[in-house]
Amino acid sequence: MHRNFPSVKLVLCLFMLGCIAFSCNSEKKQDEQSAGPVDPKVEKLKLPPGFKADRLYGPSENGEGSWVSMTFDDKGRLIASDQYGAIYRLTLPPIGDTSKKTGIEKLQITTDQVVAADTSGKKVSIGYAQGLLYAFNSLYVMVSHTKDDRLDKSSGLYRLQDTDGDDQFDKVTLLKSLKGEGEHGPHSIVLAPDGKSLYVVAGNHTDIPEMNAYRLPSNWKEDNLFPLFTDPNGHAVDRKAPGGWIAHIDSTGSNWELVSAGYRNEFDIAFNDLGDMFTYDSDMEWDFGTPWYRPTRICHATSGSEFGWRTGNSKWSPTYPDNLPPVVNVGQGSPTNVVYGGKAKFPEKYRKAVFAFDWSFGIIYAILIEPDGASYKATGEEFVSGSPLPLTDGVIGPDGALYFLTGGRRLESDLYRVYYGGNLDEKDHTPTIETPEHKIRIELEAYHHGPKAGAVDFAWPYLKHNDRFIRYAARIAIEHQPVKEWQEKTLAEKDPVTLTQASLSLARQGNASVQPQLLHAVAGIDFSKLSESQQIDVVRTFEVIIARMGIPDAVGKAAVINYLNAQYPAKNNEINRLLAKVLLYLDAPEAVSKTMALMANAKDDNSSGQKTLMESSDLIMRNPQYGMDIAGMLSSVPPAQQTYYAVALCKVKNGWTPELREQYFKWFYKAFSYKGGHSFRGFINNARKAALENVPKAEFALYNTMSGDSLVNRPRNAWEDNATQPKGPGRNWKMEEAASVVTDSLTLTPRNFENGKAMFAASQCLSCHNMKGEGGTSGPDLTQLGTRFSAKDILEAIIDPSKTISDQYGATVLYLKDGGSVIGRIVSQDDQKYSISQNPFAPQILRDVPKKDVTRTRVSEISPMLPGMVNRLNPEELRDLIAYLVSGGNKDNEIYKGKN
Repeated sequence: MHRNFPSVKLVLCLFMLGCIAFSCNSEKKQDEQSAGPVDPKVEKLKLPPGFKADRLYGPSENGEGSWVSMTFDDKGRLIASDQYGAIYRLTLPPIGDTSKKTGIEKLQITTDQVVAADTSGKKVSIGYAQGLLYAFNSLYVMVSHTKDDRLDKSSGLYRLQDTDGDDQFDKVTLLKSLKGEGEHGPHSIVLAPDGKSLYVVAGNHTDIPEMNAYRLPSNWKEDNLFPLFTDPNGHAVDRKAPGGWIAHIDSTGSNWELVSAGYRNEFDIAFNDLGDMFTYDSDMEWDFGTPWYRPTRICHATSGSEFGWRTGNSKWSPTYPDNLPPVVNVGQGSPTNVVYGGKAKFPEKYRKAVFAFDWSFGIIYAILIEPDGASYKATGEEFVSGSPLPLTDGVIGPDGALYFLTGGRRLESDLYRVYYGGNLDEKDHTPTIETPEHKIRIELEAYHHGPKAGAVDFAWPYLKHNDRFIRYAARIAIEHQPVKEWQEKTLAEKDPVTLTQASLSLARQGNASVQPQLLHAVAGIDFSKLSESQQIDVVRTFEVIIARMGIPDAVGKAAVINYLNAQYPAKNNEINRLLAKVLLYLDAPEAVSKTMALMANAKDDNSSGQKTLMESSDLIMRNPQYGMDIAGMLSSVPPAQQTYYAVALCKVKNGWTPELREQYFKWFYKAFSYKGGHSFRGFINNARKAALENVPKAEFALYNTMSGDSLVNRPRNAWEDNATQPKGPGRNWKMEEAASVVTDSLTLTPRNFENGKAMFAASQCLSCHNMKGEGGTSGPDLTQLGTRFSAKDILEAIIDPSKTISDQYGATVLYLKDGGSVIGRIVSQDDQKYSISQNPFAPQILRDVPKKDVTRTRVSEISPMLPGMVNRLNPEELRDLIAYLVSGGNKDNEIYKGKN
C-alpha cells in the first residue's frame, strides 16, 4: 500500500483554546436513510447531490485489522485483505435492505498441493495483500511482505484456486516472486480490457524482474547532468531507474511484458472504455519547495511510456521529450486507488471519470477526462471527502455502486458503499469517441514489441507530428528496430523536429562512436526558429547525448558550448535550467557569471508545467497533521528557480571571482530560513558542502561561516529555532489519564514557569496565539484564558479540539459549483466575494472566492487544531504547560509561589 506521509510530527499550535464556550451545529451531508439513525461516520462524508452512502462493516471494531485491498468474486461477494494480516470474504446486504447485516468469514486456505517455491506444508497462510483480483475462477493475491513468523509467503504474485468445488481455496501457486515489500513494494493486479490477461503494478522499491518482453526499451539510465544528491533523510537512496513499473501478463503468469515505468509509487491502474490505462502517481512530500518536486498526478500510461522518476534531486522535468507529461497534476497527497466509473450506475459525467483516492487528505477525486489528440485532458472535482478518511482501495460493485475501504498503517478501518439515489436513463450514456490521433498512436504502438519489417518507414514521418504522444510513440517504435536501419537516416535528416527526436533515440540506443557526428547534426539546427517546447527538446537531446556517450572531445565540446552559450540566457525558466546544467557540466567559460546573474533576479513561473488541480492552501484544514506541515511551508516557500541555479553551480570549480563567491555563499545563509519540505534543508546543506570543497583551503572558514554553517543543525522550523524542546518521553495522552496527571498536581506542587513558557513555544502554540503581547495572531489571545476556564477545560480543548468549536475561529466549508470545496476562516465578505484565511502561520494571506462560484456554506465540524499536540510532553512538562496557560503567562501567579 502506498503511503507518502512524513514521519508523524506534532506541528500545530493551540489554535482553538479560546473556543471552549461556544458550539455549532454541522450540516448533514446526505439525506438520512428512511430506516434507522444515520451512522455518524456516514454523516460526516461530503457527497455530491443525489448520492447516498452506507457504512457496511468496521474491521477494526471486530479485531480484523486495517484493510487495504479488495475485489468481488463471481458470486458477488467481497474479498478484502488486512495490510498486516489475513484475507476475509464478505456477503453484503443489497442497497436499501436494512434487514440484513454484512456476513464475514476469514479465509482458511488449506492445501495438499505445494506448488512452485511453497514448502510450508498443508497449512498455507496467505495475506498481507496489497492487491486482490478475482478472475478466471481464481483469486490473485499480491503479497507485499517478507516471509516471517506471521506469514508463510514472501512478496510475489500468487494464484489461489478451488479445485474440489467446496467454495474454499485449496491450491496456491506462486506465479512470480518479487523483490520488494511494504508501501513502495508490489501493489495491484487488474484485469486487462481484453478480459483474457492481467496487469500488475509495483512501486519504486520493487525490482523489475526479468521480463519476456519490454515495450519500454530496457537500457534505462539516470540521464541527468544535474549534480546528484540523494535524499538527505535516506529515502530511496539505493533505488535507481526506472522506478515504479507496470507489466502485462497472461492469466498463468508465464509471460511478462513491461509496459510502463518511471513512477515513484503508483499504487493502482484503471482502464477507460477505449482501453487506455490511467494511474495516480505519488509525490515526494519531503521535496516540497524544491525545483525537483513533482505533485501527485494522473498519468495516461501508454505503451512504452516513461514518466521520469529518478532518485533524490534527479527527477526529470515533465517537459523533457524522453518522458511523458501527466494528464493533470492533482497536488499534495498520498495516492492509493484509482477506478474508472464506466460500469457505475452514476450520472453520465461520472461514468467517464477516473476516481482517484488520496489517503492523507481523505478525498476521492472525480477526474473528468476527455480526449485531447492522442491522449487526454482533464478537470477534476471532489467526489467524496471526509476527515479523517484514510482511503485505501475501491471498486465498482456488481450493483453499480462504488465500494471503498479506509484504513492502512493499522488505522481505524471501514467499508463503505456510495450509490446514486436518483433516476438514471441509460440512453444518456455515450461512449468515448476515438480521435484520429488516438488511432495513429495505437498503430505506432504495434511496433513496440520488437523488430518488425516496415516499422522505420511507418514511424519516421510521425516523429515531427504536433501531438507529443504521437511523437513519443513513434520514437519508441524506432528504438525497437535495429540501429543500423535508421542511424544514417538520422544523421542525414534535415527537418529539425524529426532530427531532434531521432537524435534522442540514437543517443539512447546508438554506439558512443557516433557521438561526434550526432553532435554536429544537432548543432546544425537553427535554434531561433524553434518553439519553446522544441528548444527544450534540443537542449535535452544534447544532455542525453553527453550523459550516455560521455564528455565530447575538445572539438565537439567547444562546438556544443558555442551553440548553447549563444542561447543562454533564454526567456523561459525551464530552458534556462537545461542550458545552465549542460553548460556548467561542460565548464563553459561564461556559465558561472551568467548563471549567477540569473540567480540574483530569478522569479518562479510555471514553465515546468506543475500547476495543480488542488491548491496546497486548500489542504491545510483537511488534515491537521499534514495540513499544518503545509501551512508552515507556505508561510515562506523557497524560491525554486534560485535553488535550481544554486545546486547546478555547486560542483563547478572554474569561473569564480571573489565577488561571485561571496554572492553565492550568502544565498545559502538566507536559504536556511525558507520552509520547504522535510528534506529541503538537507539538500541545501549538501549543495553548500559540495561548493565548499572547491574554495581555496585558506578561505574555507570564511565561506563556511558566510554560508550558514551555524544554522545547519538548528530545527528546520523557524519558530523552533530558540525553543527548548521537550525532553519526553511523550505518550499518546488520553483525557482521563491527562486530567489525573494535571489536576492531582497543579494545586499541590509549585510549577516551573520558565519550562511552561518553553513548552508553550516548543509545542508551537506561540505561532498562532498571543500571550501577554508575544506570539501569533491567527488564534485567540490566551492571556485571560485561566480566568475563564479550568485546567480540565483547557486540557480537554487540547486533547479533543473538535468537540466544541467557536463560530468566531472555526473554519467554513465553501461548496463550489464545479464540485470542489474550499476550507478556511472567513475574514470578510461583500456582495461579490468571500475573503478567507487558510494558513494560520500566514493569516495575512487571504484568498478571494467569488460568491457566484459558491453553492452553499457550512461551518466545519473539524477543528484546525491537531489532537495530540501534547504527545511529545512527559507528565512534568504537561503540568508546566497547563500551569503556564492557567497563569496567563504571569510568573507571579500563585501556581508558582515558592518555585520562582
